[in-house]
Amino acid sequence: MNSRSHSTDQLPAGARADHWNAVIAQVYFPLDLTFRDAAHFEGRLDHRVVGNVSLSRLQTEAMQYERHSRHIRDTSEEQYLITIPRRSPVEFHQLGRDVRCDPGGFILERGDEPYRFSYGSANDLCVLKIARAHLSERLRDPDRYCALVFDGRDGLGGLFTSMAMQVQSLGDDDQGSAVLGRQLTELVALALDRSAEVDLGAGSPVRMAHRRRAEAFIRRNLADNTMAPDAIAEACGISKRYLHELFADVNCTVSQYIREQRLLAARDLLQMPNPGQMSDVAYRFGFSDQAQFSRLFKAMFGQTPSTFRAGARD
Repeated sequence: MNSRSHSTDQLPAGARADHWNAVIAQVYFPLDLTFRDAAHFEGRLDHRVVGNVSLSRLQTEAMQYERHSRHIRDTSEEQYLITIPRRSPVEFHQLGRDVRCDPGGFILERGDEPYRFSYGSANDLCVLKIARAHLSERLRDPDRYCALVFDGRDGLGGLFTSMAMQVQSLGDDDQGSAVLGRQLTELVALALDRSAEVDLGAGSPVRMAHRRRAEAFIRRNLADNTMAPDAIAEACGISKRYLHELFADVNCTVSQYIREQRLLAARDLLQMPNPGQMSDVAYRFGFSDQAQFSRLFKAMFGQTPSTFRAGARD
């Protein structure tokens, strides 16, 4: 984990606002900042990279941050921010939604859409930045969860916020960085997907429960290269047609979900010490042969399994 700290403590009054604008743009992305008193502004930002996650602790006086269309025009990669307020409430507006998030909750912010984020008194924020590509591997269509408030005290939400703040306080550990980054991404995806505060329409809790049961069955049986929708539907006590509808709810097919989960599981194994022969990895996760595994892995991750494993070793 590579860490760095930024502070206004030693800066002259006239330089503080410009310095803080540059820090925020570097750690997150360009934003318009409004200070209550720019000349006497005080702020501290501790930042580290944990695998594929950027994790920071932001401590400032009252502030407002605005993301406008001009900031997004040349954006090449979509990023999400997950913000956990620790000291005072935050107000957030995006996608036509206005929400207030008190300490004990957290919110998801989409980086390639305009927004307004503010707090009226001094605050202490834990902020994660995750690329859409990485979050989407664990959570289908993350945009559904933007500008909603999630419980960060209990259940999976509490486990996620607790882990995020613990990792934030750790010293540098390059060897464990990739694993911690994956675990944080997995936890926030689970917390978002299962939060009771997300209102996706009448009847959706039942459909979501059925889909999660089907997803769990698939993940338990990744080694079965004969796994098909008929067997999954029968194991879950639903019809095959209903099974396909459940995955269509999240813009996915059953076959696509099976393939993606096999590739994700194989990638995670390849990041571990001594994953075994490449052919064994392919067969372990239900691929008919190593050539098929290599082709699909490259299509999803942009490099062959052998190249990925070599990079993980380095």
